[in-house]
Amino acid sequence: MDDHTRAVIQATFDASHQGRMHFGEVIAQLSGVQVESYQVDYRCGRASYYLADGAVVDLGFERPRQPIADAFDGDALRAAIADAQQGRLMYPEFKQLSQRAGCVGYTVWLAGRQVTYLGRRGQIHVERFPS
Repeated sequence: MDDHTRAVIQATFDASHQGRMHFGEVIAQLSGVQVESYQVDYRCGRASYYLADGAVVDLGFERPRQPIADAFDGDALRAAIADAQQGRLMYPEFKQLSQRAGCVGYTVWLAGRQVTYLGRRGQIHVERFPS
């Protein structure tokens, strides 16, 4: 992986976590450097970015201060997703709301144009990218 690709991933990660970049912008930036998917695990504070050539970039972030909810609330998660998609919610707030909804992590499939959200007991919510 070249330095430019790593720099774009890091800059996108930083901007998203600081609430300066919407989800659509994140997808555009990462697609531009051949990221196929990325996985976020709230419990361990890790984001892993997977490139088409097999390279992986792992980045850490602060773990939740409050425990992630035990129960998976699909309606609350879908509401947070909708607000994020419509630009009413930036990533720092989305993280808090999705954790309150019992989401422990998710995988964004750029090539497949969908996100898979996970609950503590294997619950899954799949959200397709808006058209």
